[in-house]
Amino acid sequence: MAIELIEGDTNPGKVKIGIVASRWNSMITDKMLEGALNALKGNGIAENDITVVRCPGSYEIPLTVQKLLEHREVSGVVALGVVIRGGTPHFEYVCDAVNRGITDLILKHNKPISFGVLTTDDVKQALERAGDKGNKGGEAALALLEMISMEQNLIS
Repeated sequence: MAIELIEGDTNPGKVKIGIVASRWNSMITDKMLEGALNALKGNGIAENDITVVRCPGSYEIPLTVQKLLEHREVSGVVALGVVIRGGTPHFEYVCDAVNRGITDLILKHNKPISFGVLTTDDVKQALERAGDKGNKGGEAALALLEMISMEQNLIS
């Protein structure tokens, strides 16, 4: 008996994609959003099949993703934001809340949500991850496409 291997790729066919991007630290999240849009369009996703929703900050991402999933027909969502460590425990609280919120939504709605929320020690690290040394927004978009494709292959 042979091992069955089920994988996805970045070409899931005709799908609708949601993107939630925070405006806080927009000099970083705007680059990540651009990277995500370029990755999606570069893999055959039409502009009219992409919905972008901007929210104030990373803490608001889970609720915004939930509203998007409830009110728009999307195959999955890319969540984009950035939390930069400061001198208070605020960093840990926000990171934990966003991570837990996204995880809960994946399981509740049974749809893939890619986690493109940067958690960095400083602005320099965030800028590097938003374009100077790769674009985590683009990587998150590709991961979402692969998850959608994998799911299609799994259930077909």
